[in-house]
Amino acid sequence: MKLTFYGHATFSIEINGKNLLFDPFFTGNPMVKNVDLDKIKADFLIITHGHGDHTGDLVDVANKTGAQCVASAEIVNWLGKKGVKKAHPVNHGGPVAFDFGKVRAVNAIHSSSFSDGTYAGNPLGFVFTTPAGNFYAAGDTALTMDMQLIPLWAKLDFAILPIGGNYTMDPADAIHASDFIKCNKIVGVHYNTWPIIAIDADRAKADFAAAGKELLLPKPGETIEL
Repeated sequence: MKLTFYGHATFSIEINGKNLLFDPFFTGNPMVKNVDLDKIKADFLIITHGHGDHTGDLVDVANKTGAQCVASAEIVNWLGKKGVKKAHPVNHGGPVAFDFGKVRAVNAIHSSSFSDGTYAGNPLGFVFTTPAGNFYAAGDTALTMDMQLIPLWAKLDFAILPIGGNYTMDPADAIHASDFIKCNKIVGVHYNTWPIIAIDADRAKADFAAAGKELLLPKPGETIEL
């Protein structure tokens, strides 16, 4: 699998020729460099929650790409009101099968509302089980004991965790999370976009290494193999 990091918490993963784009936030994202929305590729749009730094370009990208949106029922209903019809609602529960593999929505400890303050359903993380490998995209979340359930459902090859603190886990909590999910290869997101979520990236990598883990911090626009 290939992961392309665009900045903040926006990234895509290529699985068997399918492109999954997570939480599209390009316009106004200070980390994004030279991205042309008309050239963004997506077969699926995976939405963790409704905050503007995760849905800022959702409607535009959905319309440009024709991608299948996967999100909470409340976000799917909101998309419908915006003219986006190709969407599949999910919530906590059993896995849902798509042509690239299965997706299970799991708990995330956060909040979720649209830019106008209206309710956007439960914040979610997602566990992906695919023929190419398994991974967990936590979304915005605090450390939660519910993460200990994830190894019951999948042996993870890697996980994408927020590490910026203040609104989500910081690096120390993300190390505990990696223990809970039994995964030592972590891609860090949701950090250094603004001063309020700034971290010492070198120290975070060193702390992960000291715990026997690998923290990958791709640069905006960089693609890595996983």
